[in-house]
Amino acid sequence: MNKRASTLIRLLALLILVTMAFSMVACDKLPFLNKGNQNEENSDNTENENNGGNENNGETDDNQGEGENDENEAPKECLHSNIAEGKCTECGKLFLSTINDLLSLDETLGSVTPEGGVVAEVYYVEATVNRLINDLTGEMVIEDETGRITVKSLYGKDGVSYKDMEEKPDLCDKVFLECTLEKVGGNWRVQRATVIDFEAVDEPITVLTVAEALELCGESGNLTTERYYVRGTVKTVTNPAYGAMVIYDETGEIPVYGTYSKDGSIGYAEMDEVPVKGDEVLLYCTLQNFNGTKEIKSAWLIEFTHVDAPIDESQYTDMTILEAREADAGALIKVSGVVAQITYANGYKPSGVILVDGTSSIYVYDRDIAGQVEIGNTIKVAAEKTYWILDTEINNASKFGYKGANQLENATLLSNDKAKTDFNKEWISETTVKEIMDTPVTENITNRIFKVTALVKKAPGQGFVNYYIDDIDGETGSYVYTQCNGGDFDWLDQFDGKFCTVYVVAINAKSSASGCVWRFLPIEVIDEGYTFDVSNAPKYAVVYHGLGQFQPEYTGDPAIELITSVSSELLGFEGVTLSYSTSNESVVYFTEADGIVTLHCKEAGTATITVTATYGENSYSGYVDITVSENEDIESITVSEAIAAENNKEVTVHGIVGPSLANQTGFYLIDESGVIAVRVAKSEFEGLKIGHEVIIRGTRTITKDGGGQICIDSATILSNKYGDNSYSTESFITGKTVADILALSDSAEQTTSVYVVTATISRVVGGYSTNTYLVDGDGQFMLYAGGPGNYAWLDAYNGQTVTVEVAVCDWNAKGLKGCVLSITLEDGTKIFNELNFAQ
Repeated sequence: MNKRASTLIRLLALLILVTMAFSMVACDKLPFLNKGNQNEENSDNTENENNGGNENNGETDDNQGEGENDENEAPKECLHSNIAEGKCTECGKLFLSTINDLLSLDETLGSVTPEGGVVAEVYYVEATVNRLINDLTGEMVIEDETGRITVKSLYGKDGVSYKDMEEKPDLCDKVFLECTLEKVGGNWRVQRATVIDFEAVDEPITVLTVAEALELCGESGNLTTERYYVRGTVKTVTNPAYGAMVIYDETGEIPVYGTYSKDGSIGYAEMDEVPVKGDEVLLYCTLQNFNGTKEIKSAWLIEFTHVDAPIDESQYTDMTILEAREADAGALIKVSGVVAQITYANGYKPSGVILVDGTSSIYVYDRDIAGQVEIGNTIKVAAEKTYWILDTEINNASKFGYKGANQLENATLLSNDKAKTDFNKEWISETTVKEIMDTPVTENITNRIFKVTALVKKAPGQGFVNYYIDDIDGETGSYVYTQCNGGDFDWLDQFDGKFCTVYVVAINAKSSASGCVWRFLPIEVIDEGYTFDVSNAPKYAVVYHGLGQFQPEYTGDPAIELITSVSSELLGFEGVTLSYSTSNESVVYFTEADGIVTLHCKEAGTATITVTATYGENSYSGYVDITVSENEDIESITVSEAIAAENNKEVTVHGIVGPSLANQTGFYLIDESGVIAVRVAKSEFEGLKIGHEVIIRGTRTITKDGGGQICIDSATILSNKYGDNSYSTESFITGKTVADILALSDSAEQTTSVYVVTATISRVVGGYSTNTYLVDGDGQFMLYAGGPGNYAWLDAYNGQTVTVEVAVCDWNAKGLKGCVLSITLEDGTKIFNELNFAQ
């Protein structure tokens, strides 16, 4: 080829390059120069007829072994007639097909090729790599100006496979291929392609910055039909189930709703290798504004580069997990262990893992790590030791000495064997659910695995499911901690109602004004066909029923009626008898009348109570020490004085224990002068009954600035004189209606008032809640509740008209609601709200 022809061709290529640069496409599809009609000696022929030239430019001198043409000629094909397998049998020139030619083979072949049919003819095509699907086989999608087609497998000239080629075409490179075709799924694809030549493209695509992508998201409801390339760094993987993540660059950050393989056929969770926090990704995606959230949608992962975590491992100390559990908050540590369980946050997003070695267990809170590992993987992490408490519970936790959940966070995954290994159980101690629940929250047991025999229970609610891990009594225990309305624990369904061997941790403690309660995370549950040995019934009766009746200290005579017989349908026995004796009758003594045994306290001092259970020939005794104290002469004020006291002032108040609060742990304290709500720890309810005469100490407060509930908060009982006293109703407001209550202004002063009205009980069950109302004519007054169970005791009276004692309350400063103290039926029967007393 002479220099002029070469110059013209280069100018033509430059013109195409400039033109394509002004349009945003998947790749800059620059055609090969002079590769459409190459002969076997790779002579420099020019474009075929699709690339320009006139009729007279097609002639070639057969004697020109070099294939050179006159400088004004650009031949498109030879003039010979013997063509086979895409090339001339006489001169060896190749005949180029477009992708549209390949896709339309049924038309050119003159017949419809059956499914799975392979065409023997060889075709040559010049195209651009649109997507690389498989790095091993070279499966890819190629395109030219006429269309796109899939290449099932790609080989080098010498037959070497794609994965073994030293230099091979990749995304947006220009390729010149020799192809055979097959029909699959009614469509044509390249069965096998051999690379004749390819041209690597250094700057193949137009990549948007995050800011540019956000701009293209447009207004709310917009979804682009065109796909764009966006490059960024993974800030976090928010949901590994479908590859939701957040990426960022120097211009901003944008959420990604779903990540898929290069061709969009495989989801994030099924991909062998996926990007994680810190990795750099190139996404091919649509963009949308979904209800005001600008985001990447349907992101195809074109490529990603793993970036090692930017940590200095020398700053982290290798420890066993037991040592890590005892490390100070803020310590930087490295631990290894087996992933025993994965936790999930709202939306079924993996949030953390329980890690176990041969010494202990601990929780690693890290969404990215949780999304990369599976149960049974042995991993090593570098992390910071922390103690976690929900922000809104910090003050309450501090009151009861709860330090927080023992865990690791700000973690980096250093290694993962990706194998399946059972976690080590040799170090795990065997105990009972009751002993765990009785463990003070001041002890560091969170996220340490225990082995227990427990009753697994499923409790469907309205829009959620709770699961409980209870002791063998079927009552003592706690609920499983879920952030997915129970959906993350549906694997427990198979164990519902069964006694099982359960490996469990107290993952944290719920901290409220009433105290801290352990919440469970089951690690492994095994149904071993447990049956209770009835010879242990006496011990069960003493431990689970007998000893729990007594308080460690009394300040008066409680006159408590004691249990004399224990049966359990759940465990399969009945009629275990209980008897009681005392070491000092001047301090504690028992009376029996008509088969009823009653505990009495007399003088100040200490006595040991022996509780003995007998069942057939088997018996068991347990012991508890009781101290009786003199009732101190404690100076106190009336309820009305407490109501009038300054806010946040400590007060000591005398009164009668009234009915329970609802959705709060506490009771109403009542005397002749007034009524006030009292919030106490659950422990204060032990031995407490409606009608007891008490002196309490707590903080007079109002729950919200400018409104809310007047109450005595964080109260303790200084003295309990017991008794079966009727509380005074002298301060209660009578002669009013529900309409009168509804007409009250929203103010704190209303929350120390109790009204006596006639109303109809209305329990309204909805899809996700049950509301309770007092109805009178057209007026209905809603009761304040935290769930349908708060007023389940009114179910039996739904639709009945009764006399109601109802307190006005406003705990959240969101409007006045009611709390029922009691209802009186037409026959005069009075029924009290004993919600907290029954717990």
